[in-house]
Amino acid sequence: MKNKLIMLSLIISGLWFQSCYGQEQKTKSPVYSHTDTNKVNQSDKDWKKVLSPEIYDVARLKGTERPFSSKFETSKEIGTYYCAVCGNPLFQSDTKFDSGCGWPSFYEPISKTSILYHKDTSLGMVRTEVTCGRCKSHLGHVFDDGPPPTGLRYCINGVVLDFEKAKTAEKSYSKKHKKSTSGK
Repeated sequence: MKNKLIMLSLIISGLWFQSCYGQEQKTKSPVYSHTDTNKVNQSDKDWKKVLSPEIYDVARLKGTERPFSSKFETSKEIGTYYCAVCGNPLFQSDTKFDSGCGWPSFYEPISKTSILYHKDTSLGMVRTEVTCGRCKSHLGHVFDDGPPPTGLRYCINGVVLDFEKAKTAEKSYSKKHKKSTSGK
């Protein structure tokens, strides 16, 4: 009986871990690109074929991931955040800040065209929804309680973000790390 309980608890833990951190896409979408700026117009049926259920729920159905479940929420790595659906550049890591809200927060998008803004009156309140400027996937919301210089807080679902570490930062870190371990 004790072994069965242990096994059951391991299975449940594994399923919980997968639901929290299993945010990978099934495959990359055929339109995924960090450089293509053409607008993407695909049917929800097509998106459902290439996106994981977690990404599809947030990006296409305007869902929300659980707070504090994103690996990006507390990340301090230097690089660029992209739309996980189409690869559109969205935010630089130097605009990311710890808002304490439970989702990755940024004070400024990469460009004026990387994000689209929509009035959202769901849940009995008025908010501003933000979507990807290329594929129109739901990202989250923007609020006016952020830090300077913009005063904005883009509260973004981490499941719809991809991240690419900055190459120069990685090289710099590697050089410093090599020197410190070699005693120079």
